[in-house]
Amino acid sequence: MVTIEDKNFSLPKICDSGQCFRMEPCSGGRYRLVALGRYLEAEQEGDRITFDCTQEEFDLVWKDYFDLSTDYEGIIAGVDKDDAYLVTAAEYGRGIRILNQDLWEMIVSFIISQQNNIRRIRKCIRQLCERYGERRTSGNGTVYHDFPAPETLACASLDDLYACGLGYRSKYISRTAHSVHCGEVDLGKLGRMDYDAAKKELLRLYGVGVKVADCICLFALHQTDAFPRDTHINKVMAAQYPGGFPFERYGKYSGILQQYIFYYDLTENK
Repeated sequence: MVTIEDKNFSLPKICDSGQCFRMEPCSGGRYRLVALGRYLEAEQEGDRITFDCTQEEFDLVWKDYFDLSTDYEGIIAGVDKDDAYLVTAAEYGRGIRILNQDLWEMIVSFIISQQNNIRRIRKCIRQLCERYGERRTSGNGTVYHDFPAPETLACASLDDLYACGLGYRSKYISRTAHSVHCGEVDLGKLGRMDYDAAKKELLRLYGVGVKVADCICLFALHQTDAFPRDTHINKVMAAQYPGGFPFERYGKYSGILQQYIFYYDLTENK
């Protein structure tokens, strides 16, 4: 096991932040996660977080996955003190981190997210993984399923994808999987592009619009200047920033602040 202390790390907030859909609470206040072909359990008490993995696995995989090298304290401290809304949202969302997630999984996940809620997105992805993902067993004996590869989903019938609860998104996923599998869009090259070029390339995929492309850039390519806009964010922008969000001030950290705003708007009244 590996234990760290970090006041800018919150398992429950990360779980509910709308960026990862294969992380969920389990018994005893613990959380479980399937990511990058691996299974992880973790628990938190105050600022103390314990990961059920070896130090080697933590250093090779989870340290980067949870973005533990980024100074989130500094980002929060850099918020304009005269912007009362953003100061409140950032403090409320303290503990959220922008995860370094698998590109292909994020493409499919955010296609599924269109006109959908988090609970249903999780269910759709779980059904998709159980039906098409490789079955694996973790070190503690837990059976889980990896995320299905592009070639696997490219071979799936539309009827079978519909059976996973994907609805009209089934054809988007099928055609996107074909595009990636045949090399029409090269995921390896995407990872080496800057934000504007990556976004333009992602928009070539069937079913990927501007908001979904921005989510993929932020949550898979870790391009933290990406600023996804959905109905929640657009509502906040109209109410709090009628003259426009101050991107020139926050630059590459704008996407991190977007997550604080999104989480605050989504959960504060609940």
